[in-house]
Amino acid sequence: MKIYKIVYYISTGLFTALILFSVSLYLFKTEEMAAGFDSFGYPAYLIYPLAAAKFMGLLVLWFYKGKAVTEWAYAGFFFNVVLAFFAHYMVGDGEQTGALLAFLLLMTSYWSYKKWF
Repeated sequence: MKIYKIVYYISTGLFTALILFSVSLYLFKTEEMAAGFDSFGYPAYLIYPLAAAKFMGLLVLWFYKGKAVTEWAYAGFFFNVVLAFFAHYMVGDGEQTGALLAFLLLMTSYWSYKKWF
């Protein structure tokens, strides 16, 4: 139905903007992100592979219509935002709102993807 298509494009577009913002932080504010990763107990060398994986996942969501690969991209983003939420929550830096927003947008995008496709 048309409403599912509209919801899909809006939620996926907003989710894409949020993920591209985080990728840009990884690439252009690497030192600050490395300090943040260190405070979570994660190694800083994950910054570039995570940025690449997020960007490739977005490409899959927008341009690849194969069911299995798209499901894997959604699964990868699911684990990323859930782990980001709990990392921020456990450290207590108060930055978990972005991960929560990403989770809500991701679930809306996935729900409308399943209804529309």
